[in-house]
Amino acid sequence: MSRRKTLPMKFAAVLLTITSASAAPVDFVREVRPILEKHCYECHGAKKQKSGLRLDIKSEALKGGDTHAPDIVAGKSADSALINLITTTDEDEVMPPKGRLPAANIEILTRWINEGAVWPDGVDLAKLEDRRDHWAFKPLMVSGSKFQVSNSSPNTFPGAPGTLNLKLETNRLDSFIDAKLAEKGLHRSPPADPVTWLRRVTFDLTGLPPTPEEVAAFLNDKDHEAVVGRLLNSPRYGEHWAQHWLDVVRFADTHGFEVNTERPNAWPYRDYVIRAFNNDTPYDRFIKEQIVGDAMGEDAATGFLVTASVLLPGQIGKDEPSKRLARQDSIDEMVVNIGQTFLGLSIGCARCHDHKFDPISAKDYYAMQAFVAGVEYGERDLRTPEALAARERLKEVKAKLAELDKQLSRFVPLAKSGVKRPMVVPRENRDRFMPVKAKRVRFTIRDTNNLEPCIDEFEVFTTTGENIALNASLTVSGEKVSADRHEQRFVNDGHYGNSRSWMSNEVGKGWVMVEFAQEQEIDRVLWSRDRQGKFKDRLATSYVIEVADASGTWKTVADSDDRQRFDTRDRTQPAFSTQGLQKEEVGEAKRLLDQKRPLDEELQRLDASQKVFAGTFRTPDDIHVLNRGDPEQPKESVAPAVLSALGDLKLATETPEQQRRLALAKWIASPQNPLTARVMVNRLWQGHFGTGLVETPSDFGRMGIKPTHPELLDWLAAEFIRSGWSVKHMHRLIVTSETYRQRSGGVMEYGVHANPTLQNSNTPNPNEIDSESRLLWRFPSRRLDAEVIRDSMLAVSGLLDLKMHGRGFNLFDKRGGLTGFEPVETLTPENTRRMIYAHKVRREPEAVFGAFDCPDAGQSTAVRRSSTTPIQALNLFNSRFTLDTASAFATRVQKEAGADIAAQITRAYHLALNRPPSSKELREATPEVREHGLAVLCRALFNSNEFLFLP
Repeated sequence: MSRRKTLPMKFAAVLLTITSASAAPVDFVREVRPILEKHCYECHGAKKQKSGLRLDIKSEALKGGDTHAPDIVAGKSADSALINLITTTDEDEVMPPKGRLPAANIEILTRWINEGAVWPDGVDLAKLEDRRDHWAFKPLMVSGSKFQVSNSSPNTFPGAPGTLNLKLETNRLDSFIDAKLAEKGLHRSPPADPVTWLRRVTFDLTGLPPTPEEVAAFLNDKDHEAVVGRLLNSPRYGEHWAQHWLDVVRFADTHGFEVNTERPNAWPYRDYVIRAFNNDTPYDRFIKEQIVGDAMGEDAATGFLVTASVLLPGQIGKDEPSKRLARQDSIDEMVVNIGQTFLGLSIGCARCHDHKFDPISAKDYYAMQAFVAGVEYGERDLRTPEALAARERLKEVKAKLAELDKQLSRFVPLAKSGVKRPMVVPRENRDRFMPVKAKRVRFTIRDTNNLEPCIDEFEVFTTTGENIALNASLTVSGEKVSADRHEQRFVNDGHYGNSRSWMSNEVGKGWVMVEFAQEQEIDRVLWSRDRQGKFKDRLATSYVIEVADASGTWKTVADSDDRQRFDTRDRTQPAFSTQGLQKEEVGEAKRLLDQKRPLDEELQRLDASQKVFAGTFRTPDDIHVLNRGDPEQPKESVAPAVLSALGDLKLATETPEQQRRLALAKWIASPQNPLTARVMVNRLWQGHFGTGLVETPSDFGRMGIKPTHPELLDWLAAEFIRSGWSVKHMHRLIVTSETYRQRSGGVMEYGVHANPTLQNSNTPNPNEIDSESRLLWRFPSRRLDAEVIRDSMLAVSGLLDLKMHGRGFNLFDKRGGLTGFEPVETLTPENTRRMIYAHKVRREPEAVFGAFDCPDAGQSTAVRRSSTTPIQALNLFNSRFTLDTASAFATRVQKEAGADIAAQITRAYHLALNRPPSSKELREATPEVREHGLAVLCRALFNSNEFLFLP
């Protein structure tokens, strides 16, 4: 603690004289407490605790505040922050701030501390609230008793995984809803009509509308259970519900922060989540896989740990304090993600001081950090069976390409031979020369088509066809690192593409040199700007290649001066030229190129499937409690331990990295954890009714909103555990309930029904008592999510591509960066896939549907707020996407309904709204279609509330 300005020596001497003359010990109750009560409690009492200091309760006062703890050091007034603050001459720091204490009061407090700061037990007038005495921290209660996990098989119930075709018993869910409504004199609304329910449940479970054929089948048999089973078994279910999860964990395909560069291999985590929902992976296993999937055969699952934004090496200052702060920030993101996602707690609030509201101390927070202290943001090799098979295939493809390159090299003019060679191209350039002994090879760039030169791979081949650059030592003139790309190590790492490239730190120039362990005989060099063919800038247009033998003598073997002049206007420059070849040589070269082309494409696909951005693991950092969260102020070291208010699990400091995460995952996924099941069933409830039983789904702490139906929440959580943590069982339970089947009370024109029971004047008006239907006297309709609107427009128009998984399609003209994003407006087979497969650029809203409150992954979105803005109407009526899908919709309708306008209108209504048009609608639409075309009606249907809202 820094020393402060204190009172003059003369005044201090007076205090010392008074202290010495006083014989009787200071009495806390009669002398000390009145001073604190009068001058300190206003800022440091029950209502307010500035700087975390509370002085009206013994335990809190002796513990001290956030800044100077301990503020009271028994027997040592000179070391007590309390005395320093009331005696300082610094007017900005003196306490109390409204006026200095009288000298007599200062003397009493000083003498009291010097005498040992005696504070008798049981004399406090205030009682410290037990922050652990909170509903969410208590065990699950079912029918008034503590829930006990049965030792019998958990999956022996209707609707368990593998038995989704069985019917449920009477749904107890409704009884909880009815009981709460009865307290207010209310009751549930009548059931919705069959088509409304079908449309509702189909959107809810798959994020797509039912087809007219599905509507007809349901109206024929009215089998609700069969519909739910079909929807839960559909691959579309996992795609839709994975989006809810990705919102919470803030998944994106870019890094965020200042540079926001691409994470080219983040998408396997997204695909893992989709598969987990489709497979009904038990939720307790789902948790474990995301924390320690590397030990469970699910490498991509640990992408959860590193979904947040992060500062990467090129964005961090070179000084050690900057590196330590960046590391702390990255670990903090992991702890925050774990806490809010699985436990519904804001653990991160205890990073700088004890949590102000929840029973989470700073020590608790840093002990949680210790569980993930060995996790780094980064990519690692996938070890799935598919990835292992792909690696074997990759070896085969590279061997075949090497042989083809060797054969093609026969048709490449020798450098310095007097024959004009092809111009340089971004994708692949060969420089062939007479065999030469080389210990080192240097590639010097003299000019580029623009900016700093960039090389994604530099390969040197021996006369036997081996690329010896892979194992060579590397030196470069300099590097311009941008986040996780453009580092020198990428020049000869065997991987292609802009994200695995080196960039010089000088405009228009730079050099790369490889050195071999021993002298080699080489005859060609292969280099590229971007072997994937996506980037054409930063291309070396003028260069020279030199070699040095074991003696160190350098000589030039290739020079770009004998190549054709580079033409920036030519966008079709070939990677290989047949110019100057004999007729039979041209035929042979083309045959080899035809063999090489599909292998090149396969190489890129295989190369992309090898990595996953799911964290790397190493020896854990030594974690300390940090004073005020500052890495430069470490205090005591801490071992991995769970939140003290919720458990007593603590590991030894020498516990290996993976074992730490495994222990944490088991604790979170335990049935005894009071939060885990509650938090997840609340998220599922929210997904179906728009609002959770707890309105703050990621904050179950004391500042969160209490559940509207606490007994129902606990019953659902217990049922979840009993089911073997089956998410699909909980869906079935909810959507087959009478509560879910209610009418929505007239949010949309179609489906508005009067409730005769509410016309009695003695019946309370539910809109006055519960206008938002939090008690669920009606089904709360809501606008569809942005992704659902987009996907539904594609589905209805017949354009939706149901291809699953893989690298995301482009929404913009580039896959990372901060600004300058141009939306991709033209519809292609690739971007007509479901929106969950879009490449998600962090903090960049999608051009059309971003206006519909689509999260940008800058932070966790546990609840999507629904706004209404003019831009939504403009986007949905005038965007190129709407015009094209409306046109495709019209084409589909004309093909299916024929030339009759009435039949066309009827088919359009069935496809978009799952009903025929009313006579009035048909009468009004007919002349409009006849005059302006069917696409106008299709566009109007897309913009109708009936299309955009869940009924």
